[in-house]
Order: sequence, then structure tokens, then C-alpha cells
Amino acid sequence: MSETLFEKIWNGHIVYPKTESVNYEPLNDGLSLLYVDRHLIHEVTSPQAFDGLRLNRRKVRRPDLTFATMDHNVPTNNRSLPILDEISSIQIQTLRENCRDFGITLFDINSPNQGIVHIIGPELGITLPGTTIVCGDSHTSTNGAFGALAFGIGTSEVEHVLATQCLWMKKPKSFAVNIIGEFKNPHAVNAKDIILSIIRNIGTSGGMGTVIEYRGETISKFSMEKRMTICNMSIEAGAMAGLIAPDQTTIDYIRGRRYTPKGEHFEKLVDYWQDNLKTDPNSHFDRSVTLDVTNLAPQVSWGTNPSMVIDITDTIPFPEEYAKGNENERKAALRALEYMGLTPGVPIVDIPIDRVFIGSCTNSRLEDLMEASHVVKGKKVSQDVRAMVVPGSQRVKMEAEKLGLDEIFKNAGFEWRESGCSMCLGMNPDILSAGERCASTSNRNFEGRQGSGGRTHLVSPVMAAAAAIDGHFVDVRDLL
Repeated sequence: MSETLFEKIWNGHIVYPKTESVNYEPLNDGLSLLYVDRHLIHEVTSPQAFDGLRLNRRKVRRPDLTFATMDHNVPTNNRSLPILDEISSIQIQTLRENCRDFGITLFDINSPNQGIVHIIGPELGITLPGTTIVCGDSHTSTNGAFGALAFGIGTSEVEHVLATQCLWMKKPKSFAVNIIGEFKNPHAVNAKDIILSIIRNIGTSGGMGTVIEYRGETISKFSMEKRMTICNMSIEAGAMAGLIAPDQTTIDYIRGRRYTPKGEHFEKLVDYWQDNLKTDPNSHFDRSVTLDVTNLAPQVSWGTNPSMVIDITDTIPFPEEYAKGNENERKAALRALEYMGLTPGVPIVDIPIDRVFIGSCTNSRLEDLMEASHVVKGKKVSQDVRAMVVPGSQRVKMEAEKLGLDEIFKNAGFEWRESGCSMCLGMNPDILSAGERCASTSNRNFEGRQGSGGRTHLVSPVMAAAAAIDGHFVDVRDLL
């Protein structure tokens, strides 16, 4: 029987009910018990889960398969100074104590392996093809770029996985997104533009209740960094997870990393991945769409959800134009325009910005920083803009500094920071003031996401870099 990649991973991890047939009968409530291969935790969604373990006198079932770091609350400036925010300080200290008490590996704030949880999993080899990975964070879907079934869970589920290494779940549907065509300018238009365009076309609920498999020759030519960007924002399309089948690019990326199996064990895994971790011919998907990227332009969000996106050559849409007859969408557009302080009909390139943020689990890897550095090298940030670069991990930061990227950014007028989630979500000192407008490489542009009253425009790293130099949005194709 033909199976999709998602079905193969799902069926291979069912603990109960278990039958010889893949056409198993789930429990009456539609739930199946799924085994979890890797559990990633951070300081924000784990404290209550550990409290629950203590209250019920339970241990962590597999501390060897559980990895922790602090990322959401950490300051990205001087790490030697005390953390002034009391809640942040308490959460960070609590994670240290919980990892110590339950025997969990922690990449602490001063560890060379510290970073955003979705960045360090792949770079340390914790993420492997064909595995199930969970974390109390929605963007765990990033790991799907490696052919892993990876998704975010709630705090009560974090406790359940800590105690049992399993999770009750209802099987999602399958969704194929076929990406075809070749970029006319691959340096100016890339992965972030693809995923923004997908969300623009299917909406923020278009992938609801599904696992998206990204397919096609365009994807197979992408680096792992670009694949991670696309899978990262699957959740913004409403999906539970995103998947890309592993190939030689995947294998080359994970070979030799700290937690990657070594020697003969690794080669046997490679044989299995290559033979099995792909969708069979004639497999059924519950839904499919196709995106041709040949004429894709750089994308910029204008509203307050990631589907409110236009080409860089477009004007701010009129609510009626955006809504296409849907009254709820028209009202949403009106509210978004009011919050964002935008006027319909104005070219997006005429919109000035105050801040630029290059970072987040979407776009803070070494390749992202390298591409942005090509735009800013030898130039200066606009005097009206405050711009910052926040590497996704300490390893990314060190590698970038070896290449001299930090000097390129600093000479241009960017702030060069320590690793962390930073301005992506405003749970740390890096936030927007009310009314400030930011070109951001992060994944969400909700009201107040980057600070109360802050206005967020989602763009790619090269688009953010170009905006920093000019002080407004520009078509980066004209620069590259």
C-alpha cells in the first residue's frame, strides 16, 4: 500500500493501538498514542510541567532524550549583567534547577551551544530524519526540514511527554504543496518569499488540521537553511507541521554533528532514510496546491497576520479588494490598516521604517546572515533607522564572526547581538515602542507581537537589509 512520508513516520511511532496493518483502528475518540523520539524544552513553557511532575511524584521518563535551552527571555546585549526583568530571571533560574533535579541536558545562557531551541536542535544533530520531535513552542515545525515529524505542544502535553515519552494525538490529514519553477534572481527572491506567498494564497487556516509536505525540484535544490525557513512558517498557514523528504543535502548537513550517530550506525541509518523516507508513488494526499516561483517577487506583509502580504511592487490594498466579497475579511483589513497606520493605494516602497530586525528562528542562521551582509557591505544604515542582527545561536554567532560578518554589519551601523529570540516576540528587552514600524525577518506580525503598539512587516533577510540602508522598503532585486 502506498504511503506518504508523513504516514510512514506516524505509523512507525504508534504505541497504541498497534496492529500489523497500517490501516489500524484508533480508539473511539480518534486518538492514538505516539512515541516521541526527542523532546526539546525552554524556560517559558516548562516550569508548570515540572511542577506537575513533582506534585505527582513522577520522574522524567527519558532524560537522555530531553534537551533544554533558554532562548525566549534571554537578553541579547551584555550577558555578564544581571537580568533586570524579574519574571525572565525567575524562569531562567527555574529551568536551571529543573534540569539539575531531573538530570536533563541544558545548554545554559553562557554555553557555546546556547541558542534558539529550533536552531540548536538541527545544528547539534539532535534532529534526525524519520523521528518525532516535540517542544512547547509552535515553531518546532522547523525540524520538519529534515524529514522529522516535529510540532509544538502545550504545557500539559509537555508534562505528559516528560513523564511518559509518549503523546495522545489525533491523526492529521496530509497536504502536498508542490513548488515548481526557477527563480530569475535567486539572491533577491528566496525561501521566505515562497512561504509568505503560500500563506498569502491559502490563508492562515489553509493548512488547518494537516501536515504539509513540501515537494518539487525547487525544494530539492534548496539548502537546509532555506528548507528550515519554509517548514518554520508552516504553523502560520494553520498546519500542525511541515515536512521535506531527506536527501543527500540533508545527510551531508547532519553528518558528524555532536549528537548525530557515528560510524557504521550512521551509515545504516542513511541507508534506511534513503530507502524509506519518501512518499511512495501514487500516494493519496487529502489536499494539494502548486506554486510556480518563476515570476515570484519579494514579499512584504502589510497587515496583522501572515496572509496579509503583497509584492514589493504593489500598493497597500483597499479592504474591499483584499476581502473579495468576504465581510469578515473586509473588517479584518480595516482593523489591520488602522493598527498599522497605513493608507490604501500607497506604494509599499513609500512606507518609511524605524527599526530593522534580522533574526528569529525563521531567519537567523549563518546563510541568512551571509545573504544580508552582501546587501549592506560598504553601505550605511539610514540615520532614521535603528537596525540589529541577532544570530540564532552562539555557534552561528561564532561562525559569522570567523567570516567577518559582524564587522560588515557593525561598520554599516547595525547592532551585533548575542543569540536569542530577541525582538521576534518581545519577551525580552528587545521590543518596539508604540507606533514604531519594523522590517522583520521573524514569522508573526500580530498586533503587539514585537511590543505593544509595534508595527511589524515580515520580509526576507535581504529585504530587511535593503530597507535598513534606504530607510524604507525597496525592491532588493534592483540592488542584487
